[in-house]
Amino acid sequence: MKTKLITRYITSVILFFLLFVVAFTGCEKSQTEVYEADVVIYGGTSAAVIAAVEVAQSGKSVIMVSPDIHLGGLTAGGLGWTDTGKKETIGGLARNFYHRVYNHYQQNEAWKWMEKEEYGNTGQGTPAIDGERRTMWIFEPHIAEQVFEELVQENNIELYRDEWLDRENGVKKVDGKITFITTLSGKKFKGKMFMDATYEGDLLATAGVSYYVGREGTDVYGEEWNGVQTGVYHHRHHFKVLDQPIDPYWVPGDPSSGLLPRINPYPPGEKGQGDHRVQAYCFRTCMTNHPKNRVPFPKPEGYDSTQYELLVRIFDAGWRDWFGKFDAIPNRKTDTNNHGPFSSDNIGMNYDYPEASYERRKEIIKEHETYQKGLLWFVANDPRVPEEIQTEMQKWGLAKDEFTDNGNWPHQMYIREARRMIGKFVMTENELLKRTPTPESVGMGSYTIDSHNVQRYVTEEGHVHNEGDIGVGLPGPYEIAYGALVPKKEECQNLLVPVCASASHIAFGSIRMEPVFMILGQSAAVAVCMAIDEKIAVQDIEYEKLKYLLQEKGQVLTMENAIQ
Repeated sequence: MKTKLITRYITSVILFFLLFVVAFTGCEKSQTEVYEADVVIYGGTSAAVIAAVEVAQSGKSVIMVSPDIHLGGLTAGGLGWTDTGKKETIGGLARNFYHRVYNHYQQNEAWKWMEKEEYGNTGQGTPAIDGERRTMWIFEPHIAEQVFEELVQENNIELYRDEWLDRENGVKKVDGKITFITTLSGKKFKGKMFMDATYEGDLLATAGVSYYVGREGTDVYGEEWNGVQTGVYHHRHHFKVLDQPIDPYWVPGDPSSGLLPRINPYPPGEKGQGDHRVQAYCFRTCMTNHPKNRVPFPKPEGYDSTQYELLVRIFDAGWRDWFGKFDAIPNRKTDTNNHGPFSSDNIGMNYDYPEASYERRKEIIKEHETYQKGLLWFVANDPRVPEEIQTEMQKWGLAKDEFTDNGNWPHQMYIREARRMIGKFVMTENELLKRTPTPESVGMGSYTIDSHNVQRYVTEEGHVHNEGDIGVGLPGPYEIAYGALVPKKEECQNLLVPVCASASHIAFGSIRMEPVFMILGQSAAVAVCMAIDEKIAVQDIEYEKLKYLLQEKGQVLTMENAIQ
């Protein structure tokens, strides 16, 4: 009897111990799903990486929560022909990025498919190598990604890839501050300060911060170039470049036969009127004509040659400028961009992308990929394409050594514009064109006010036209306000937004350049570190202190301290 009691006692102790271990282990497992740092940055863009580097170098802990697997956004996603504007306005960590690119291309082994001297004599419009300042602004996609990866590793940045914000219940706010965010995998990320460095602005939206999608009317901010812009032909991406108008119907002159694909059946709207439309997206494809590194253009699943019927009519009208934006980057490659009345810009097929679900966005991205791959296949193979264009096109293909895990196709679609925060201060064309002053500069922009087409429609005369492509020159570089990175205080006190910044549609057309995103990412990071040290809201930062720190770190805030 005594032996049985002892056995039961020992058994009970063992069971209790096992239950304790299981419970403790479960508790530990639960705790590993919560990650904490001074600053949590949501995004994997160039701005996100630069911001994380600045936070780390400022002595604060930082976590990058990236929905992307590949870092660098468009800078590493095909946009190697950098839209710089005035290079003397690009300082700080952004300039350091281009300095690192320069250092890479000083190595002989960097020039695998061509001689360095051969590239230096290509005569492209934007100088590739600036020997005096030791920077290089034009580069291959995988080199940009390599530099971003090096920055993350050198600064020991805690990084979680393929983590997508729970946009339903993924932001916890207490007393006007975000306390943590949750991703779809169940991970929670706690921080004192947060940053939305995505192209879409999902964190700011989920946090309840005001934003806008589309084009404001000209009356909202007293602008000239916002809203519908019918009758404006600034670039050469319109049908006025042709010697004859193009009929939009399957049977020319017969509306009952139906419109050709990718033409809006509705009126374009009144000039200056606001609308929901978003400027077109595309992929910045990296091509090559080097036989040993060339992959023939793939024929996409779902290919439909009728989608390009309008291009046939454009060719038939005599247009031959197909290769106008095969911009040369090192090693006999290109950053190929939209060019002409019908090109890689998938006009009118992205209006719902900014606020769409993840599933819907995937569909939109896939449709853009199918359209653009099909376009390349069409030009290289369809017998209706002019022989001289097709013969030259067949010399080109995708670069075999780029985007190697994605069929040599860019892993990032060019989200030119999505949500734009309505923050403490809204940048408009009036600040960019120097009609009104800009308060509290945290960086500069200088690129032309540039918006791509938003719709393709039929005129009253029965001809097809594109609308929304705007290119307005600036009187000089302009300042970007700190208030454009900051939400209204009543909406959120510990969030900064360097990419989906507070700007009107047309002002964002210039601000949206990748070097500017990097500049704003660093400035936002300096600001959140200040807010942590002083235990204040981001809206309450003393600007003169912020200005001093930014200039100490090499940021260009006015032309008075531009890089000479």
